[in-house]
Amino acid sequence: MIRLVVGLGNPGKEYERTRHNAGFWLVERFASANGVVLRKDPKFKALVGRQQSGAWLLLPQSFMNLSGQPVQMLAGFFRIKPDEILVVHDELDFAPGTARIKQGGGIAGHNGLKDISQRLATHDYWRLRIGVGKPPAGTEGADYVLQKPPAEERAAIDAAIAKALEVLPLCLSGDMQSAMNKLHTEEKKIEEEKKPEPAVVEEAKPAGGLKGLFSGFTGRKK
Repeated sequence: MIRLVVGLGNPGKEYERTRHNAGFWLVERFASANGVVLRKDPKFKALVGRQQSGAWLLLPQSFMNLSGQPVQMLAGFFRIKPDEILVVHDELDFAPGTARIKQGGGIAGHNGLKDISQRLATHDYWRLRIGVGKPPAGTEGADYVLQKPPAEERAAIDAAIAKALEVLPLCLSGDMQSAMNKLHTEEKKIEEEKKPEPAVVEEAKPAGGLKGLFSGFTGRKK
């Protein structure tokens, strides 16, 4: 069962529409849809709310590099184990429009995850990864995630968040396998639909068939 959902991002107007705030976007939408008010709690250095099922929602306000401190403090206070925590974050390895769930694994240079793992002394919490795409050649990942995505990319990210929100109740109930199956199966369907149809190559036929082929041949010798 998931007892704590953490959205990663940076506080402040200048960051609210940047790719790095994809985790904030999802948790804010989930809170709004469920009538949960996220209030600033100085004790936890975060915006905090509680969903009807009893799960806590947390948006660290300590900036990305220090995301682990609010997570550690709230989890410690309410005795929430790492495998009862779901961290929602932006993922460079996935294209916009993709959302995946997994437990543990590498952090791929994500500073928010790095701090959480250090504070909890484990990687074994759950992660909901929202694809924001790879930076173009010559652009550093740290700069890329602090930029606002163009409208088309933002729409794809929002669509992925909508799909993830559909399976979040399964996560909260502890049915992580069903949540992964539903979300990942949907992703595969979309990927298949995006694949171009194989081109059909027809054999070239001479104009007019055999008649056209031999139309210039009279059969007479000169």
